[in-house]
Parts: sequence; C-alpha cells; structure tokens
Amino acid sequence: MGTMTAHDETRGLWLGLLGVVIFAMTLPMTRLAVGPAADPQLPPLFVTAGRAAVAGLLSIAYLWITGAPRVQRRHLPALFTSALGTVVGFPLFLSLALRQVDAMHAAVVTGLMPLATAVGAALWFRQRPSNGFWICAGLGCAMVLAFATYRGAGHVSAADGLLLLAVFFTAVGYVSGARVAGELPAEQVICWVLVLSLPLTLPAMLATWPTAPVRASAWGGFTYVTLFSMWLGFFAWYRGLALGGTVRVSQVQLVQPFLALLFAVPVLGETLDAVTVMFSLAVIAVVFVGKKMPAHSPSLQPRIP
Repeated sequence: MGTMTAHDETRGLWLGLLGVVIFAMTLPMTRLAVGPAADPQLPPLFVTAGRAAVAGLLSIAYLWITGAPRVQRRHLPALFTSALGTVVGFPLFLSLALRQVDAMHAAVVTGLMPLATAVGAALWFRQRPSNGFWICAGLGCAMVLAFATYRGAGHVSAADGLLLLAVFFTAVGYVSGARVAGELPAEQVICWVLVLSLPLTLPAMLATWPTAPVRASAWGGFTYVTLFSMWLGFFAWYRGLALGGTVRVSQVQLVQPFLALLFAVPVLGETLDAVTVMFSLAVIAVVFVGKKMPAHSPSLQPRIP
C-alpha cells in the first residue's frame, strides 16, 4: 500500500466525473422506464430487480473472462452493504418516486448525495476534511435545497421522502463499495456486488416481469439503467473514489442533479429555465473551490495498483 499522490487524486476526480455523467442520465432514463402515474410503463419493482439481475449475469461473464479470483470472506460484509444501497435501496425508492414526480424535481432532491456520501466516508474512513471543505460542501448542498424549495413551491410530498431514502441508501452503497475498491479492482467490486445479489434479484425480476405491453422507449430506458447506471458507471465511479479519496471525489456529485436536469430536456421534453442554469453554474463553482481544500486520509486510502 502507498499513500495517495497528486496524480492519483487527479485521475480519481476525472473518473469520478465520468461516473457522474453516466449516473446523471439515470433519473430521466428511469422516468422513461417506469412512466408517470397517469401513463405507467414498466413496474418499478421490475426495473429495480431487472436492472441488477441482467447486470449480474453480465458480471458473471466478465469475472470469468478476466479470470478474477474468488472474493475473500473479509470483503463480504462491505459487499453486501453496498448491494443493499446500490442494488436495492436507491433504484427501488427512486423508481417509486419517479412515478409521482418528474426527473427535474428528483434531480434537485437527490443533489444531497454528495454531502451524505462525504459524511459517511468521513465516519467510515476516519478522514479529516478541513473546515473549508465542509463549508463548500454545505454551501453546495444548501444551494441544492434552495433550488428544490423553489421548484417545489415550498411543498414537500411523499415522493420527496422516497427520494431522501434513495439518497441515504446511495451514500451507504457508495462508501461500502469504495472501501472494497481500495483493495480490489473497481470493476470487480461492482461485479461481485451484483453477483452476490442474484439470488434475490433474478427471482424478483422473473416474478415482476411486465404482463402488459409498454412502449419501446420504456425498454430503452431500462436498457440504459441496466448497462450503464447499474454496471459500467460503477467501473469509473468506484475506481475514482479509491484513487482520489471518497470524501473529495464524492463532491463531484454536486453537478449531477444539474446534468440530470439538462439531460431531461432532450430525453423527456422537460423545460429548462434560466434559474436552473444559474444554480448549476453556482454549484459547479463551489465544487471547484471545494476540491482545493485539504482532505487528509493518507493511511486509509490505498493506491490502486
């Protein structure tokens, strides 16, 4: 093991950004897959189980082709915890919420993910971010909350509660996966998470298989969240967290809700206004300032070989 270098940190930030761009499409694509309450498409439970089950089958092939060794027993608790957050909690609560609210609304509420992930990482990895780092993280999240309040006209719905649960489970899954990604290649981490989840996700997918016809666009959304949101995006994301430090790289997520807003325009036909652009630019500025602040964890963030 070695200490984190400036080169590792830069690579980690860029890989984290790539993962965020991929994940930003998750909201509009999930909305496309499940449809609104007035025009339902794929069942939320099917989307949750199906995306993980198909990605899990692909993961078996990947692990076999690359000759990956069997996962060690000591990694199992973190892998199962990661599965609870990323395979079950986040996609389930997100899918249920997106039946009730549009992708833009969901994007601003799930903008709390960076702070939730940073807090979880600081506790788990015993990292010591500077006060300036926490000020930037808090300011960015405050902007996201202010934007959510503006968009929601001060109203809080049951869907917002589901979205907050999705945020919590995402933080749990990211931090747990990042712990293992410090010792195993990032690609193997998400693959093992998905493979270990197959005894739950595969039967659930078959049990909830849609019986009514749905639009081709819904299957397109399902395909995206399966291949990219549930699988390939984590290749970049977990490696970025391990290389650059979970607390620091997690702050790149601050731009994710605004990327999701932008993607919702061509995918769903939702309208983007000037206020959204203003908040987006402000949050991006805070992210760049925040990444300049110290966040020390030399002994607990090993290098990736």
